[in-house]
Order: sequence, then structure tokens, then C-alpha cells
Amino acid sequence: MVILEKSPQAAMNARIIGSGSETMVLSHGFGLDQSVWDKILPYLTQHYQVVVFDWLFSGAVKDPNLFDPLKYSSYDAFASDLIALMDELDLKSSVFVGHSMSGMIGCIASIKRPELFNRLVLVGASPRYINIDDYEGGFEAAAIDSLLSDVECNYQNWTSSFPTLVVDNNDPLSVEKVAKCLKRMKHEFALPLAKTVFRSDERDILDKVTTPCTIIQTTSDFVVPGSVAYYMQKKIKGKSTVEFVKADGHFPQLTAHLEFLDVLGGVLGFEI
Repeated sequence: MVILEKSPQAAMNARIIGSGSETMVLSHGFGLDQSVWDKILPYLTQHYQVVVFDWLFSGAVKDPNLFDPLKYSSYDAFASDLIALMDELDLKSSVFVGHSMSGMIGCIASIKRPELFNRLVLVGASPRYINIDDYEGGFEAAAIDSLLSDVECNYQNWTSSFPTLVVDNNDPLSVEKVAKCLKRMKHEFALPLAKTVFRSDERDILDKVTTPCTIIQTTSDFVVPGSVAYYMQKKIKGKSTVEFVKADGHFPQLTAHLEFLDVLGGVLGFEI
């Protein structure tokens, strides 16, 4: 593996903040970086030792040569990196909070190494984005093809327009933040990664997940319809619950961070 040629902690800009007796790992989604958690970190570090990091595709990573689009054409390679990082930091029985694509990555990692996790919190996660048969993923195949075409041919325009669809427009600073992160990601990473994410189908792994799960959705998410949360709850083998944050958009940790923390605290047993 490319990443193991250097310390996963160093390669992934991993930081440990706080001094709680339990550990929480925060894992960002497509095109973003660890700064997506900045609003909630001050609250979480009062209760947990919190780990934040950047996936290797992120524009925040110092050495872009570490990201190989071919290697990372499936979530398995990301799950292996997550496991390598947690092993290096000697983490066991952690709370894993995975946003968007990281939700499925956490599920895969928990199947491979269940002892690393005591709970998965899946925020805006989806096992499949494309509608098929009686499954509602949220998008027709043609819409995903169009999205990928925009990423390929009009990337700078797409990095400005896509955030206005997926982030609550009543929070222009958060829209701008997501746009800046997307613009920092190398274009040659964006298209293959977008194909990996938006054409993924991880429905078959859900019944192998035995770690207790909390599935958190906003009440209106352009990317993931609420029905996906209930689909995952039904399929996941371990105990799972669905919680909704009363907010619009795909980024409750940015646009409704206090409401998100209230839901998270209710599930995990802490108060903000």
C-alpha cells in the first residue's frame, strides 16, 4: 500500500484533540477535509479524545502523490487506510462518525476489524445513489452521468454550483467553505473519485455490519433521501437507529451544528 511507506498519521494529517476516556474518530466525505468538523470540535473534545484526519484525495494533504486513483477505485482501500491509521494510534472500541462516503467506509472497516469500533455514526451516508428496481437512491443513472460529465468538463464551474445544491443556501459561509475545499482537490482526483462514490453499490455489505449504528440524516438532503436511512436500518445486522436533524442540506455539522450535536449527544449520552 502506498500509504504504508510513511506513517498513516503523518500522511493523513491526523490529529488527536481532547482527553476523554473514550475515543471518537471523525471522517469527512468527498472533496472535503478535516476542517468540516471545526464547529463541533470544541464541544466534542470536552467529552472525547477526538481524532480528525484528511483522506489522501484532500487538497489539504501535503503530498498529493500518495493518492492513486486506481487503487482508490473502491471503498476497500479507504477502509484499509482507516484501519492502518487506527492501528498506528492504538485505538480500540472507538466511536466512528463517518460523513457521506465515509459512512460506508466505516461500515467496511468495522466488518474487517470489529474490535476497533463500539459504535458507527453514519451521517448522510448512502450505500447506493442510483435508483434501481424498488430501491430509491435519489438519482436516475442519467443524472449521475450528467454530474460526472460536469466534473470532467466543467470542474471549476461545478465546484461553485454543486455546493449550492448540497449545502443549505441560508448559510452562504458554509456554501463557500465546501466550494473552496472542492477547488483545492486536484481535478485529476475528482473525476475518478466521483465515479467511485456516485456509482458505488455497497448494499450487500450492510447485513455484515454487526457494530451498533446510528444513522443521522437531515430532514431535507439533496444527496440522500430519507428513505435510504430506513433502508440501511432494515439491512444492517447490528442494532441500528435512525435520527433526523431538523435542517436542510447534506452538511449538518456545518449548517446546523448545534442541532446536530444535540442529536449526537442524545445518542451517545452527553450534553453540550
